[in-house]
Amino acid sequence: MKENDKLGYLNIDTSLYKTRISEKFQNRKSYKPADPRIILSFIPGTVLDILIGKGQIVKKGEILMILDAMKMQNKLKCIMDGKVKSIAVKKGDKVSKGTVLLELE
Repeated sequence: MKENDKLGYLNIDTSLYKTRISEKFQNRKSYKPADPRIILSFIPGTVLDILIGKGQIVKKGEILMILDAMKMQNKLKCIMDGKVKSIAVKKGDKVSKGTVLLELE
């Protein structure tokens, strides 16, 4: 056991387990669910077309933009009703995975 490791309890499926807790585990970031109002790129690619504008009302299932990745055109659809707050990319931009594309109100 390392000097910085301490004994602690883990709760897994309502069962408590006594185990060593490392410093890395103690200092980890807690899980936060993704904000559904922020649309992120799920794959690296190029923005081919943006089909909405800032301030526009959008409905669930509406196509927001087209992202070209690996010679495939991926249609990014809205997952909830809302209003477009901001668009962080422009047509022709190359984006990496996890890049903020747009934000809804």
